[in-house]
Amino acid sequence: MNITVAGVKKEAADGLTVAQLIEQENVETPQYVTVTINDEFIESGAFDSTVIKDGDSVEFLYFMGGGR
Repeated sequence: MNITVAGVKKEAADGLTVAQLIEQENVETPQYVTVTINDEFIESGAFDSTVIKDGDSVEFLYFMGGGR
């Protein structure tokens, strides 16, 4: 199947879960990543059960605090 990950088109295996994609993409600090599929937020507790579908667009987001 064809998906888009962080703006890059890629081929992926059917049945790929969000958790598997995080591992394949070597996401830094996966415990702090927020994932969207087609601009919809995925709960971190659902990463293992959320299957990515053909044509999906996946983004990895990191929220950072700080400032003055």
